[in-house]
Amino acid sequence: MMEVPNSGTVYSSEELGRSLEISSGKRFGRRARLAFYNRTFKIICIASAVFVCLILFSILFLMGRTGILTFETVSLKTFFFSTDWVPENEQYGAFVFIFGTVALTLLTMLISVPLSLIIAVFLSEMTPAWLKNALRPVLDLLVGIPSVVYGFLGLTLLIPMLRSLTGTNLGDGILAAGIVLTIMVLPTISRITDDSIVAVPKKYRDASYALGSTRFQTIIRVVIPAAKSGIMYAVILGMARAIGETMAVVMVIGNTPQLADALFKPTSVLTSNIVMQIPNVPFDSTWNYALYMMGFILLVISLIMIVAVRLLQGKGVKS
Repeated sequence: MMEVPNSGTVYSSEELGRSLEISSGKRFGRRARLAFYNRTFKIICIASAVFVCLILFSILFLMGRTGILTFETVSLKTFFFSTDWVPENEQYGAFVFIFGTVALTLLTMLISVPLSLIIAVFLSEMTPAWLKNALRPVLDLLVGIPSVVYGFLGLTLLIPMLRSLTGTNLGDGILAAGIVLTIMVLPTISRITDDSIVAVPKKYRDASYALGSTRFQTIIRVVIPAAKSGIMYAVILGMARAIGETMAVVMVIGNTPQLADALFKPTSVLTSNIVMQIPNVPFDSTWNYALYMMGFILLVISLIMIVAVRLLQGKGVKS
């Protein structure tokens, strides 16, 4: 017989042993359930990661395998450096669209990056709190506007305005597309740049002011260099959106397969050419394979930008 302390109850050794076995069994069952839940959660996470990677590599494989069939009948030199795109005559030169994509992206960045930087500096360094709280949600709302709305406004308002300002009969072209894309990527670059500038420690500004620097000198020589990784991150995201944009570009660029050697000359880019021609193309044809290769080029460019963003994020964390 054994008396349990502070209870006044006397148990036999058999009863006490049985109760201990029950309590230890409950603890063991709880540990087993927790271990089972942890293993299940780990398996689900691993399976999800494998599934995402499988989808990505499947898309890359499908696009690359189908696109590379282009070079069974078209040489690499002809596809990448020829300006003759006449599928009806078996001419598949994609240089016009590659050049148009690069030129449009550079023009968009040339206009949008300085404007975005000015807006971000104004928001983070010069505006009072009440105005910041009013303007930042406006930029967030602009990010969420569908691209077709920007394209429609560019088609109905911007192109007639460009025609009246320049006196030309054609307002569509690379300049109109660049202005529309600038308006589209401006909120994204501005907000991310704003967050990067705000994240710069206040002690950097205080040290600059203590050394006699003006506000302008502090912003140019201290704040912006300290936030350069975040600014580059914003620029790359803006470039990714500009390169992959379709609907807004289709509505204002003219969709003509000719080299963009003038700002008001209708041209075409990779995305607009794909979306305009893919519905009418026979699946098992060189024409279709060439469009797949264009899509594969866009996919590779996007992946390169994603890798660059990850590298910049890692650099920002280390610094």
